[in-house]
Amino acid sequence: MSEPNIPDRTTNEATTEESTAVTPESPASAAAEETTAEPADAKNAPKVDGAAMARRALAEFAGSFFVCFALFAAGTYGTVLYGANVVFVAVIAALAYGAAAATFSRISGGHFNPAVTLAAALTSRIGWLDALAYVVAQLLGGIVAGALTVAVLPTSGTVGAKVWLASAVNGFGEGSPSNSMLSQAGISFNMTMAIVVEVAMGLLVVAAAMNTLREDGSPTDAHTVATAVSYGVASAVAFPITGAGLNPVRSTGIALFAQGKGLTVEPLQQLWVFWVCPLLAGAVVALVMLLVDTMRQKAEVAVLPTEAESTESYAAADSENAGDATETASETEGDATVADEGSHGSEAPAKAEER
Repeated sequence: MSEPNIPDRTTNEATTEESTAVTPESPASAAAEETTAEPADAKNAPKVDGAAMARRALAEFAGSFFVCFALFAAGTYGTVLYGANVVFVAVIAALAYGAAAATFSRISGGHFNPAVTLAAALTSRIGWLDALAYVVAQLLGGIVAGALTVAVLPTSGTVGAKVWLASAVNGFGEGSPSNSMLSQAGISFNMTMAIVVEVAMGLLVVAAAMNTLREDGSPTDAHTVATAVSYGVASAVAFPITGAGLNPVRSTGIALFAQGKGLTVEPLQQLWVFWVCPLLAGAVVALVMLLVDTMRQKAEVAVLPTEAESTESYAAADSENAGDATETASETEGDATVADEGSHGSEAPAKAEER
């Protein structure tokens, strides 16, 4: 007699324990995974390209240095040696800004002016980190240009730095380039006049630059010409009144080194005007551009219901035409049926007569 097949309880219990046993993750390992895992926001956040930012900032530094040095040279050597007038200064400004834009705008957008950079940042043409790097680079370029200009000026006991710097420094009232001529008539270009002119011409300069920059901050083909023309016109208007600041970097670069040189008005006392006015112009241009974009978007949204209504009307017209076609087809079928019945009815009497 064979022995009954009795399952091994020990084996079954061990198997059950192995199958049902769950090895939970230890808190330490879970914490380690949470620590090493990157947050979703960190993964999706755009990475800053430091090399590209440095290249753009370097282009702004080089362009600002070139522009400021050309303007400082025109205001010192040009005025003293050649009797530079408004036309000369305007042409130099147009050529300097145009050449800098043609050379460096493909790298950085060709701002060379904190007012343009502010407008570009407010309208999201560039990021705020780029804007900060731009302004620092521009300011350094203007300061280096001012230091180099003052360092190479030839001076003597009879010809001091004051003679060279009088027309290169921006100012108003007694600091205006036209002060010596206007004072003979008992008039001057006061602060109000200086603010109005600097803001108005700043609007021209910033608007010309912003309208030739694409939404990604890259320049269009017209950027160089627009930059040159706008600075040339603005300099021709503003030079007799303020020396044509238009750019805080240009005003700061020479003011730092003209301070204490015996000028009628210390440049740093009036420097705030040549920062506030261009930056105000940049903010106004950016605000106008944002309002125009908002109005355009609202207009586009307002057009959408009209298009939907016209689509519905077209659909209704199509369905009506389809109904008319169906009704016409039904009438045609009905006429055909009546005609067939009539023909069958006439055949019946004829057959009856034949019978």
